[in-house]
Amino acid sequence: MTAAHAKIAVVLFNLGGPDSPEAVRPFLQALFSDPAIVGAPAIVRRPLAALIARLRARSAIANYAVMGGGSPILPRTQDQARALEAELRRRRPDAEVEVFIAMRYWRPAAQETARRVADFAPDEVVLLPLYPQFSTTTTASSLRAWRAAYAGPGTSHVICCWFENPGLIDAHVRRIRETWEGAGRPKVRLLFSAHGLPERIARTGDPYQWQIERTCAKVAHRLGPGWDWRICYQSRVGPLKWIGPSTPEAIQAAAAEGLGVLIDPIAFVSEHIETLVELDRDYARLARIAGAPIYLRAPTVDASAPFIEGMADAVARALGREGAGPDGTACPASLTRCGRANRRMAA
Repeated sequence: MTAAHAKIAVVLFNLGGPDSPEAVRPFLQALFSDPAIVGAPAIVRRPLAALIARLRARSAIANYAVMGGGSPILPRTQDQARALEAELRRRRPDAEVEVFIAMRYWRPAAQETARRVADFAPDEVVLLPLYPQFSTTTTASSLRAWRAAYAGPGTSHVICCWFENPGLIDAHVRRIRETWEGAGRPKVRLLFSAHGLPERIARTGDPYQWQIERTCAKVAHRLGPGWDWRICYQSRVGPLKWIGPSTPEAIQAAAAEGLGVLIDPIAFVSEHIETLVELDRDYARLARIAGAPIYLRAPTVDASAPFIEGMADAVARALGREGAGPDGTACPASLTRCGRANRRMAA
């Protein structure tokens, strides 16, 4: 097959989410059955996952009810896939491009998507996790599931991380400015809120926290001088100590100083339970109780033009196309579980 008729498959990886109340418990069980999430031996992990799912199901169902009974993550990811496919087809009229979705803990699962990609029979397969910052708990887990599922044709190209992607940075800058200006430019502290990570995982050389810090620094630089900003972490689960400060702590600290809060969900690329419930309901209530004069939350980047263009640039770079910019500097040598430096982590 000539280059003029090349077939390119792009696979977007995301967490997934239950699409109905009945799906909540099996979704939770799949999540906590993943050894990347619960590091116990399988003989312990599987019954533990079933127990956690049973204990958490009722409260989780109530939280998903706020969003209509299920997670919006799949339709939002489908919007991103359609927009990326259109952009790639515009850029590559010489190729047949299809964008697919594989969810780690719900549908469409890696096995289902692998069959669809194999039926497409691509020459090139670009693996693009919708986690710009690499972690062994997210990107590496998704890529391992894909490797186990896919035996079809095509040369694979892994985008292990893209935490300094110019389109990603631009999308966050625009969301923050639009939110702040739309509220009348109040005096606020900008809180970059990322999903947390247990300290024990960070200590193993996982690069997630370092990459989060790089992304935030890039966004803050683009915003310009005069912004008071901090990094914080949300969504803690279980008894282990997590990296911090936590987002609730950061909100309370800002309120104690008489400052309003503007939250940017820096690690989340689409709206789902952590943004629509945790940030918009739980932390908004906390900010009111703490006395923050104003609480604002920037929307996720979703299918915004700069974000889609940034993803298309990342795909082009993975395929070796000219004009594609860099997607991030190499991690420090001490971060031994970096996907870029340690190919086993991204395989």
